[in-house]
Amino acid sequence: MPLSDVKVRSAKPAAKPYKLTDERGLYLLVQPSGSKLWRFNYRAEGKQKTLALAGYPDISLAAARSRRDDARRLLAEGIDPGLQRKLEKVRKAALGADTFEAIAREWLAKFAPQWSDGHADKIRRRLERDVFPWIGKRPAREIAAPELLAVLRRIESRGANETAHRANQNCGQVFRYAVATGRAERDPSTDLRGALAPVKQTHHASITEPSAIGELLRAIGGYKGSLPIRCAMQLAPLVFVRPGELRQAEWDEFDLEFGEWRIPAEKMKMRVVHIVPLSVQARKIIEELQPLTGTGRYLFPSNRGRGRPMSENTVNAALRRLGYTNNQMTGHGFRSMASTLLNEQGYHRDAIERQLAHGERDKVRGAYNYAEHLPERRKMMQAWADYLDVLRDERKVITGKFGPVA
Repeated sequence: MPLSDVKVRSAKPAAKPYKLTDERGLYLLVQPSGSKLWRFNYRAEGKQKTLALAGYPDISLAAARSRRDDARRLLAEGIDPGLQRKLEKVRKAALGADTFEAIAREWLAKFAPQWSDGHADKIRRRLERDVFPWIGKRPAREIAAPELLAVLRRIESRGANETAHRANQNCGQVFRYAVATGRAERDPSTDLRGALAPVKQTHHASITEPSAIGELLRAIGGYKGSLPIRCAMQLAPLVFVRPGELRQAEWDEFDLEFGEWRIPAEKMKMRVVHIVPLSVQARKIIEELQPLTGTGRYLFPSNRGRGRPMSENTVNAALRRLGYTNNQMTGHGFRSMASTLLNEQGYHRDAIERQLAHGERDKVRGAYNYAEHLPERRKMMQAWADYLDVLRDERKVITGKFGPVA
């Protein structure tokens, strides 16, 4: 027999819990403490289950029946109402995480797997050091442009103008993600155009004058430090990859017999496989190193353990030991060196750009074009290595469209 409001209201507690049954699975559970709880019994996936609806008098008999009917409609659609409630709680909890830091960490977790580890770490550290301490606990929807500007001014105050611009860019990405997920109304970073001091464009220090390149190569050849560091410096101008790609080079990426180094997409800035044709000179350097580090993972392991690569500052520190200041030459400068001189020597610009692994605007096209101009790149890389030999040995060189002739 269905329950009535009077019967529900007048139900008294007993020594043990008992039920007052309504209909269609709804019942009132009366506890010895006097509390009265609405429950709904149902079957899903062949199992008997119970859904807690609410307490009485928080919701009335009519409201409890309405909730029961909602649950039955879900069952008719093949949806377990208990599971649906758990999913709703998870969703609400996620939406409830509306502080800037919570949203930023969620954004990082979603997009960092698409970036290189180094790029992801830089963004994470930048936010943790320069942003979270000031606005991390604030709800994203309440942060306005003046508050964000105050955060960026702190970065500017230590002379880090470029970092301030990058932090603003990252904050903008977080705010736009917050807008997309319903936790902010707009992106205040767009209101700060022109509010930050401009960044003075600087380039990685590089040596591009041929005689000075020869001096550098001779200095590297006489380096008195460890063999892996010397080999890394000797290999850098021959392959002109990014410093992070060089220091993380792994033995299983190399085919010395075929003369090729294939860098996996996950290690590349543009997330596309990169092929580096190896000149005879490059292979000779790698073969010299192989007996020392070839049984491990990395060509250039860290001094602190062979299970990780050498640090990002190792090559630059070695250049400092050779007497080259940070304003004269950097590990990244070997790329500028190659780019400048190869363009001057008349090589196909697209072949040079592809060998430098500069970004393809069309990511789909870039994913399929990593082997573009490869025959020409193989010839170019060998001619480049021969040219560096000439400069190092101080031989007279005539440079033409098709490379140097000693």
